[in-house]
Amino acid sequence: MSDDYLVRIGKLIRDARQHRGWTQTQLAEALGTSQSAVNRIERGNQNISLEMIARIGEALDSEIVSLGYAGPMHLRVVGGRRLSGAIDVKTSKNACVALLCASLLNKGRTVLRRVARIEEVYRLLEVLNSIGVRTRWINDGVDLEIVPPAELEMAAIDAEAAVRTRSIIMFFGPLLHRMDRFKLPYAGGCDLGTRTIEPHMIALRRFGLDIAATEGQYHAQVDRSVRPDRPIVLTERGDTVTENALLAAARHDGVTVIRNASSNYMVQDLCFFLEALGVKVEGIGTTTLTVHGVPNIDVDVDYSPSEDPVEAMSLLAAAVVTESELTVRRVPIEFLEIELAVLEEMGLDHERSPEYFADNGRTRLVDLTVHPSKLEAPIDKIHPMPFPGLNIDNVPFFAAIAATAQGKTLIHDWVYDNRAIYLTDLNRLGGRLQLLDPHRVLVEGPTRWRAAEMMCPPALRPAVVVLLAMMAAEGTSVLRNVYVINRGYEDLAERLNSIGAQIEIFRDI
Repeated sequence: MSDDYLVRIGKLIRDARQHRGWTQTQLAEALGTSQSAVNRIERGNQNISLEMIARIGEALDSEIVSLGYAGPMHLRVVGGRRLSGAIDVKTSKNACVALLCASLLNKGRTVLRRVARIEEVYRLLEVLNSIGVRTRWINDGVDLEIVPPAELEMAAIDAEAAVRTRSIIMFFGPLLHRMDRFKLPYAGGCDLGTRTIEPHMIALRRFGLDIAATEGQYHAQVDRSVRPDRPIVLTERGDTVTENALLAAARHDGVTVIRNASSNYMVQDLCFFLEALGVKVEGIGTTTLTVHGVPNIDVDVDYSPSEDPVEAMSLLAAAVVTESELTVRRVPIEFLEIELAVLEEMGLDHERSPEYFADNGRTRLVDLTVHPSKLEAPIDKIHPMPFPGLNIDNVPFFAAIAATAQGKTLIHDWVYDNRAIYLTDLNRLGGRLQLLDPHRVLVEGPTRWRAAEMMCPPALRPAVVVLLAMMAAEGTSVLRNVYVINRGYEDLAERLNSIGAQIEIFRDI
């Protein structure tokens, strides 16, 4: 069997396993083999008989032998339909990936409740499994159990999975406590222009971590004599930068002060989780965090990450763009207050329930009901700011919202080098967006959306914005190769269908 076919079959098996909700370890147990053997099969690095393919197909309830090569996933959207009813916001993608990385701090058993079943999480689980961490879905596939080995097998790391997620860079903080030398593949993820890891290194060097990047890998070395003897000032108030600094400080034997820290939702969830591990964190929700590290963490912990404010914004935008009345439940209001203030200025009619707590006992939630509204372009430009400002990831949704409003709206996405360019894909659907420079787009509305067939933008939020516009456009649209959407949203098409959308998932034959 040729190497090309082995790789194709491996990808089919991996997709079928993930669809079933199994880890590599669970499939290995069903086949009576090892996790490392399943890992080699899925990577196309092991010869496999037709009998074994049939056994795998039977275990996964998938006719792998008869499927052939599974091409990319596409969406066929019948637009112009009104949404109605209610929909719950899922747990935070960005919090879940941070907590998966944070589980490496703990020698004990970690259980994370209602983990997002998304491609980004699957990629991290593949990386964790490949280095010896045992993971399994429990409670009918709702929750995730994580049990680390005594020693991590870094030489066996699944590089293919690692390079498909930028979250891999958050392994630096936990790993520097576990070994003196290690290697990690370069970080990947969305195509959002140049993004260096230098802000991470400025913080982590204070813990003795030195990194050289060569031949597609980060070569890390730790000098145990180096300790943060004064407050760490982050040069970028980034979410993952702050999380990496927190992960490094969590097992540092002493008190670490982190200044210019992000206080965004995923950082707060990570802080709450660290407290569950026994690490004291002062200043949660502010830009100065004081971490009282615990050198040895060996506890059984059970934690529930909060809901995702960016998914909540996606659903609110879906209601606005399709001119629908929709209730979005379990919205983390603290992290959407600026967005809602802007939408109120534009004329959005909505109602809020009384506040209640998320399952973590700390994050404030509300239920929001959006009513069809006549929107006017805002007087001021739409631009992101670190929390508590308008969320960076929510800026693209305002492109679709502004396109439905009367007047011209200036959107200034100053953070990413080229994400604003992807927003002009809305012009294929009838939008009137003028790119002023790589960071600024002028949106003119209202828009009469029209159906189209197009490739999915390579960045997560602009891709969802295109999908929302297709839902508003009369006729049938096709959005091709939607892997990037699956990276950040769990069963988005099916969930939108549950409130009145008509979206069909298909693959090329």
